[in-house]
Amino acid sequence: MAVEVLRADERAATPWLNGGGVTREVAGFPAGAGLTDFAWRVSLADVGQGGPFSRFEGIDRVITVVDGAGMALTVDGVEHVLPAPYHPFAFAGDSDTDCRLLGGPVVDFNVMTRRGRAAATVEIAEAPRTVDVPADADAVVLVVCLAGSATLDGAGHDGVGLRLGRLDAALLSSGERQRLDVDGVAAVVELRTVGD
Repeated sequence: MAVEVLRADERAATPWLNGGGVTREVAGFPAGAGLTDFAWRVSLADVGQGGPFSRFEGIDRVITVVDGAGMALTVDGVEHVLPAPYHPFAFAGDSDTDCRLLGGPVVDFNVMTRRGRAAATVEIAEAPRTVDVPADADAVVLVVCLAGSATLDGAGHDGVGLRLGRLDAALLSSGERQRLDVDGVAAVVELRTVGD
């Protein structure tokens, strides 16, 4: 199995154009792709104030509150309240979306996939579980520790478990089953590219 470790303290913060927060990219495909040409992109955002979301034409999104009192997203005129952390919410990135913070700043976890080029599933793990990494080259699994710590047994050097601290991540490819031990909360994201 191939494992790429993505440490939280190595991510650069990119300020939003509207000044409402900053984003830190965890991983994306293809490597080096920008906002207009990624197949998939995973990031964490510090949201300091409410306001309209940027539109991402042809993009499907899954957003999960990680820290803070939560937020209410109004998507195409319908309000969806996300009051508690660790509950993924899927919506279309090209919808008219507005954010209202429920009690101050939040940190959220974002998974974005370009329709027709990639798809994703987002699961939250709060107890030990098995992570099945697809064997085909079109799929990877990204494990992100959202709170506490997480360990992937046997994924470290010399068969020792790979420990992830808060907001650290590991990108797994090339198949195999991994045991994930969680002392906190982790997101397990399967990302699959499709088409060309």
